[in-house]
Amino acid sequence: MKRLCLFLPLALVGCASDHSEPPATGLANPAAVWCLEQGGTRVPVQSPQGVRTECRLSDGQTIDEWELWRRDHPSTH
Repeated sequence: MKRLCLFLPLALVGCASDHSEPPATGLANPAAVWCLEQGGTRVPVQSPQGVRTECRLSDGQTIDEWELWRRDHPSTH
């Protein structure tokens, strides 16, 4: 019985899992999703203000992905 009392806590500690990964939010960037749904390709562009993403559409047009989103969704902004 003494061995069981010593072994049981050690066994339980050994089975503990480490949950160090932060949980995923599951929220997608609507402008990025819209670009891809339109058949576009997302292209990162370095600017003096930082990195922004443009959408290269199938017709060759390149537009900032948020400009594309606002253009096609005028009632959401």
